[in-house]
Amino acid sequence: MARYTGPKCKLCRREGTKLFLKGDRCYSDRCALEKRNYPPGEHGRMRYRRRSNYRLQLREKQKLRRLYQLLECKFHNYFKKADSMKGVTGDNLLILLETRLDNLVYRMGFSPSRALARQLVLHNHIEVNGKKVNIPSYQVKVGDRIAPRKKSRNMLVIDESLKTSGSRETVPYISVDVSKKEGVYVEEPTRDIIPVPISENLIVELYSK
Repeated sequence: MARYTGPKCKLCRREGTKLFLKGDRCYSDRCALEKRNYPPGEHGRMRYRRRSNYRLQLREKQKLRRLYQLLECKFHNYFKKADSMKGVTGDNLLILLETRLDNLVYRMGFSPSRALARQLVLHNHIEVNGKKVNIPSYQVKVGDRIAPRKKSRNMLVIDESLKTSGSRETVPYISVDVSKKEGVYVEEPTRDIIPVPISENLIVELYSK
């Protein structure tokens, strides 16, 4: 399966914002964006860069796609699904992405990054409502309970992630019991409480051409 295997910090530098692809390193002074806050490459320090409408739209789309670490085809499918739903397309898109199982595993603190959360799901370490689920794109429903499986609850990576989860941004639509190592998806989020610095209207404009 195709996937990006290059330096993740270059993606943050290219988009000019932290995408939190390297886990706890992104919250420290070792973050590459803190040291080199300009696009990568030979001409990254160019003073003038023409900002057309298309370029702004493309960069927002790439930023959101890379934040949730999705391939273009998969991301486009999410947009088409969001567009067919009732309500605002941009809001629907973000809600669909936020309710992916791998994202909620990350949000609940069981993993320091979405990439590792995806790996935990794929390797059968996560259960939903007591049943094993190994599909990262599984859409979690309100009231679903997410936890590491019994055989995986003492994994070092999960313990270390939960210890440092307090330093990360929390969201009100999940509830986590650290002592029990389980979380609940409490309610469907609205756009104003999803902590994603994206202008989703630009993405809608890009795909609507």
